[in-house]
Amino acid sequence: MAQTGERVRFAAVFAIAEFRAMWTAELLSVGGDQLARVALSVLVFQRTSSAFLTGLTYALTFVPALVGGILLSGLGDRYPRREVMVVVDLARAALVGAMAIPGLPLWSLCALVTVVTLLNGPFKAAQQALLPDVLSGPTYTVGMAIRNITSQSAQLVGFAGGGLLVAAINPSVGLGLDAVTFLLSAALLRRGVRRRTAASPQTATGRRPFLASTVVGARVVFGDPGLRALIALCWLAGFYVTPEALAAPYASSLRAGAVAVGLIMASDPVGSVIGGIIFGKWVPEHLQIRVIGVLGIFAGIPLILCVLKPSLLISMALFAMSGMLATAYNIQGTASFMRRLPDAQRAQGAGLLSSGLITAQGLGALGAGVLADRLGPAPTVALAGLVGALVAIPIAIGWHRVAKNR
Repeated sequence: MAQTGERVRFAAVFAIAEFRAMWTAELLSVGGDQLARVALSVLVFQRTSSAFLTGLTYALTFVPALVGGILLSGLGDRYPRREVMVVVDLARAALVGAMAIPGLPLWSLCALVTVVTLLNGPFKAAQQALLPDVLSGPTYTVGMAIRNITSQSAQLVGFAGGGLLVAAINPSVGLGLDAVTFLLSAALLRRGVRRRTAASPQTATGRRPFLASTVVGARVVFGDPGLRALIALCWLAGFYVTPEALAAPYASSLRAGAVAVGLIMASDPVGSVIGGIIFGKWVPEHLQIRVIGVLGIFAGIPLILCVLKPSLLISMALFAMSGMLATAYNIQGTASFMRRLPDAQRAQGAGLLSSGLITAQGLGALGAGVLADRLGPAPTVALAGLVGALVAIPIAIGWHRVAKNR
């Protein structure tokens, strides 16, 4: 690992050919996925006129990733990680291509969506496990910042542009375009990333069942004080997702319309992009490592101020500030987590981190909805910020003890 005082420019990371290939492939996939979510929502609502079925289909683009992340992430340790990503991309291209067939029964569409989302888990785990092999030292942290910036930006553009594109063409064509992005991603990874051997190859007689691999991965993570602190830090997102989850009722409480809902939901990603630029480009890594626990606490403070029931513009600024601080600790927290994992369990650990993150965000959104019906949106956001900051205090203390002994 390079010295922590060394700074790396974004251009230096983009100069690494393997990273460029992985970054471009990810950008294509994220943009295509956002387009597909819009296309699916439009397609299902056009065919059923049911808000429930539309919401259910949209949920299927997220929820099965939890199962895939837990049970299938070990594929990235058992087999060469580039090959896992390429095969998953090809499988998703075929499945999404089938979804684009006009007149496909709704149950078949939902089944295909479920399988595609299930495959997101092993792909993301293999991707996260491979990145430390492509980028070393401080270039890895800067690369994580670049990925965060482009991912957040692609989501914003994908949602906005996807709606316009689907309106201009056809939902089925939109799904077809998503299938093409997976094919392009597979080609980029195959040609632009060199093949590496499996981190934990298994013989025919010595293959460990997936469930046993999951247990081993969990023991590695929760048996290490540093990994425990880092994974808990990342899971604080369960508290800080509240503004996005309550965007519609929050806007209604301000007597604002649908445009305000979109602005509220965009505030966190905008803050995330700013945080990625500031901490990825200008803050030395050794300082990031020292302060991530404190940033976990500070990320809740802007949300606490919502108890004052601020205006829309001030609320957006507070949400953006929280997103900026949360991104700062999340980028370095994830980078430190992946570095600390043994290579043989890196993909499994990555799957556990991302699966837990999805679960925390889902439970956080669910709890926020229940509380908002009783307390109101602004007080609920404030309470989530307060509880998140309080929970972050022992996490920060635990990480400080680990970091001090590095």
